[in-house]
Amino acid sequence: MNASLLSLEWMILGGGLVFLLLDLWTPAGKKRSLGYAAAALVAVTLVWSFRVDASTPQLAFNDGYVLDALALFFKRFFLIATIGVLLMSVDFADQFQAGIGEYYSLILFALGGMMLAASANDFTMLFVSIELITVTFYVLTSFLRHKTPSLEAGIKYLILGALSSGVMVYGIALVFGSSGTMKFGELAEKAAGLTHQKVFLIGALFLVAGLAFKISAFPFHVWTPDVYEGSPSPTTAFLAVGSKAAGFVLLLRFLFVAMPHAVVAEWSRVLMVMSGVTILYGNLCAIPQRSLKRLLGYSSISNGGYMLLGVAAMSHEGSTAVLYYLSGYLFTVLAGFLVISIVVRQLGSDDLKAIAGLHRRSPLLATALTLAMVSLAGVPPLAGFFGKFLLLKSVLEQGSSYYWLMAVAVVGVVISISYYLGVVRAIYWSDRPIEPKELILGAPMRIALYACVLGMLYLGLFPNFTLELASRATGVLKF
Repeated sequence: MNASLLSLEWMILGGGLVFLLLDLWTPAGKKRSLGYAAAALVAVTLVWSFRVDASTPQLAFNDGYVLDALALFFKRFFLIATIGVLLMSVDFADQFQAGIGEYYSLILFALGGMMLAASANDFTMLFVSIELITVTFYVLTSFLRHKTPSLEAGIKYLILGALSSGVMVYGIALVFGSSGTMKFGELAEKAAGLTHQKVFLIGALFLVAGLAFKISAFPFHVWTPDVYEGSPSPTTAFLAVGSKAAGFVLLLRFLFVAMPHAVVAEWSRVLMVMSGVTILYGNLCAIPQRSLKRLLGYSSISNGGYMLLGVAAMSHEGSTAVLYYLSGYLFTVLAGFLVISIVVRQLGSDDLKAIAGLHRRSPLLATALTLAMVSLAGVPPLAGFFGKFLLLKSVLEQGSSYYWLMAVAVVGVVISISYYLGVVRAIYWSDRPIEPKELILGAPMRIALYACVLGMLYLGLFPNFTLELASRATGVLKF
């Protein structure tokens, strides 16, 4: 066992325990500032990650943990996302009646689970990491205990999350019973004898169903809009970015490291149908929404469908496109929820009416939210456009059998423009009377918004560096 490979995880999980204790000793008036300290710890961990060598895959915990280029890419992804979420949490902290320090600690524990998920190399580590993420989100989603929608969100996520975990455990049991191993590497080596075993195939299908819950893919998406709407804004942002990315890295490892290639190839049509239906469902249901958080919930479903395009392509280019798209999605969604968090806290609503005339109250918030919506719609030169282009290109390269899926994706993009630009219309051209109240932004929130805007522009205008990192990361997958 080489426990030193987990240096990044030890820093985060140890920090979570420290902040849990600091919450006991910190005066009530200063607990809010613990969030800045937590963000600083995550930033230090991010800097430290550049000292980690992942050029050659290294194993720990009886080969259940792997540190390679794919794992390191996602660890940095999760660290960047958490910095934004923690800064958002500090600004949102006055909405919590108690337990501010606990909230920061839970975010760090969820981050630890995501980082472990990035390195999962057997089913034990896969399940432990997923449960560490899910259990913390049971609490984070219902943290506004004095508000009924937050409690409802927590209960819905608890019931459906527990159901998906049960399905996943049953799938793991069937796979282990038929293959005799929990390790991804050994499972791949036994491919010839497993291709036609029905028990194994059913178990693998259950596992995919459990992971589909995490990425909000049809038909395991029903929890998403309700939980997004009822949860605290920082929690919703972390669900939309961190939990979804954790689901995708586990799905990629399971399909293209552990599973026999012959089985995955036969499942291509299932993944194609799942992707197409997810895209259409998310986009069509988003059209009538008035709540920004609920709208982004359906948007998250559709974006999960777009990313499934890259998985369904069964190629190195497709998986690289998924990683690039996630990178752009990170800055885009964080920008959106940073604005929503400020609007909800200061105006008390996330309805489209609340952002009427936002450009007069705060030009920075209006610009950031506009760019986020435009990027999600796939309009150049922002990150969302190039990400969708890469995903569609990876599908198109697979031949005529994928043309219908590309057509569905294009239709989904066209549909999405209507509701994304509807938000922009509310910001700049709403015909409702505009309240004179000016929205106040602290320096940390301004910095976070500027960083997200720069991230969207940089990834859209200069994609080569990120593409190279994504291509190197997906080099460990087998197609």
